[in-house]
Amino acid sequence: MPDAIDPNPDARAPDARVRVLLVDDHVVVRRGLRLVFDLEDDLEVVGEAGDGREALVQVAALRPDVVVMDLLMPVMNGVEATRAIRAQHPDVEVVALTSVLEDRLVVDVIEAGAAGYLLKETRPDELFDAVRAAARGEVRLDPRAQARLVRELRAPKPPAEASEGLTDREFEVLRHLGRGATNKAIAQALGVGEATVKTHVSNVLAKLGLKSRTQAALHALREGLVEGAP
Repeated sequence: MPDAIDPNPDARAPDARVRVLLVDDHVVVRRGLRLVFDLEDDLEVVGEAGDGREALVQVAALRPDVVVMDLLMPVMNGVEATRAIRAQHPDVEVVALTSVLEDRLVVDVIEAGAAGYLLKETRPDELFDAVRAAARGEVRLDPRAQARLVRELRAPKPPAEASEGLTDREFEVLRHLGRGATNKAIAQALGVGEATVKTHVSNVLAKLGLKSRTQAALHALREGLVEGAP
């Protein structure tokens, strides 16, 4: 099952349906996805798009919670579309669903703001889990994509350089974010409350000039702060 990386402390109402936009340049893929999504009571497909540019129009009109995004498309590819959606509609999450597993592509779409990277061979239940997780502000990655992401982002900078401006406790929190720990897991590891962890995360983001926990996790990976990473 794809691993969790980036939980968001803000939770959706438990009875809210997740509104999904499907983006793929192949009609048969979109129709197949719609059929399986329609089997889930808490997920609702509100629209489809055949390329990234059309996706931007549909996002503005439909305001989905999550966009399931192909990456290799004409007119505007999935990475460009993801970057534009996250810039224009930061409350809309994107889950990449692609047949391609390339190191640079994984990094580019996650840095663009995607909340997940799954392959089209993924089981439906794993895709549903990723969409629900994205709606909660969490990230799901195919384990192979996560390994490539870590490998691509590892850098030789010393930890002291990366921790400049952070307190010792904030630095610990940053390390945990890089490992994909949830707020609850970080709180248990540090022996503090979840509210305290949320405050530390906010301080880390502000001090490092980052906009999301995903970016904080990427920062930790890029700076080589995650011990034991592939």
